Amino acid sequence: MRFFLIDKITEWRVGEAAQAVKNVALSEDFFDDHFPRRPIMPGVLIIEGIAQLSGLLLEAGLRRKHGQSAKAILTVLERTKFREVVRPGDTLTYCVEVTAMSRSGGKTSGRALCGGRTVATTGMVFAFKEVDDPMLEAARDALMKVWLR
Repeated sequence: MRFFLIDKITEWRVGEAAQAVKNVALSEDFFDDHFPRRPIMPGVLIIEGIAQLSGLLLEAGLRRKHGQSAKAILTVLERTKFREVVRPGDTLTYCVEVTAMSRSGGKTSGRALCGGRTVATTGMVFAFKEVDDPMLEAARDALMKVWLR
């Protein structure tokens, strides 16, 4: 199963920072088990949304700065904290900043906001894995067009 935790990218500065939103719907499959009659979005999925946006931002920065195409693979979480719960009907805003990048990987600082309140913060470290798959590149480009419109 493939899942996306980004609905729209609202700010996009390649190599620097990005913001995106995720509208949390009661119809999300994870609410069936987390938790019955008390639906709360799993923290790991909030972090996954930040990681998806961070990875896209780092990949675009690598292409622009070094002319390389690679997939950003999350390797380390640093100082991750959860501050509030997220419930159906909430809208998350993911905010990420690139703090370091080289040909082999990068680091980001990210947070998730809900109603202007910080619900999660984390530092992330990524490694770049070279990808030579035109179909994967085309699929990612198509998604970016949807997310950035």
